Formats: sequence, structure tokens, C-alpha cells
Amino acid sequence: MPARSTKPSVSFGLDRLVTPIGIALLVTDADGALRALDWEDYEHRMRELLRLHYGAVDLSGRPAPTEMRTALSHYFEGDLGQLSAIVWRIAGTPFQQKVWTALAQIPAGTTMSYGAMAARIEMPKAIRAVGHANGSNPISVVLPCHRLIGADGSLVKYGGGLARKRWLLRHEGVQV
Repeated sequence: MPARSTKPSVSFGLDRLVTPIGIALLVTDADGALRALDWEDYEHRMRELLRLHYGAVDLSGRPAPTEMRTALSHYFEGDLGQLSAIVWRIAGTPFQQKVWTALAQIPAGTTMSYGAMAARIEMPKAIRAVGHANGSNPISVVLPCHRLIGADGSLVKYGGGLARKRWLLRHEGVQV
């Protein structure tokens, strides 16, 4: 019989926010920090990422902080600087955290290749690892994984679908 984990489950709140590109799922902790942002049609993937990062997770309906909802709404209305007002926390490997933290430093309206991101974090040969970490980013939009593109300028992948990535980049003023 396999051993059962004695690690208690982590409790987070789950809220939903209507955006121009679908319903966003907002997962917050007891302090009101954002732990995950994904799309309703990718809820299964979001729950799996949460499980990988935190173990057993209990999601219960709880409103996200008003300031967070307001900042996200303003971002989608065109005030791109609002994302920096959102308090977030992440769990992941040290490498993932390094990539995700670096994502937050890419200014709205700009893009960066996976290779350039690898160089930025001083690991120039880790291009594929950067791509994998980017794909495991639990906080879409706020940690702007959509701003990473292929070396040839192609959109490559986006966990929320390429149509959303294209919309987000155009919304930020990037020609795609």
C-alpha cells in the first residue's frame, strides 16, 4: 500500500473575472496575493500546475481583493501599467522562479526571445529550459509569458492559446 502524504492541503480562494478574451480564474492566498491566473477553459491545467507546485490544493469560492480585480480590469481597458500593482507569490523550482521573476521585468509593448531571456538570467544555453519554465508559469498575464516569442519573431506557444497571446500582444501595442 503506498504511503499517504501527511502534508496538509493548501487552501486558496478562487474567483472569476470577465475579460475581453475570456473568463480569468484568479487564485489567491489568505493574504490576498495572487497565486495563479489562468483561463476558465484551461482550468484543468491550472489545477494541475497548482498541484505540482503546492501538493494538495483546496480551492474555494472567495473574491479576489478589490485592488487586484480593479488593476486587472484597468489593464484590459488599456492601462498597461496596472499589472505592477498586483501582489503575487509563486512556488516552483529556483530556476522557474528566476525565469518567472524575469518575465515581470519585460515592459509592456515589448517582446523578448527565449534565447534573450536565457541570456538575461545568465544561463545562455538554457533556452529550452526557459521555454519549459515559461510554459509552467502559473500567473498568466501578470507574469507576462505572452511576451516571450521565437527567435524568428513567431508567436510559438501560449498556454491560453495563440489567439489570446496575439490579442494580449496587440493590446500592448506589439505588431504581430
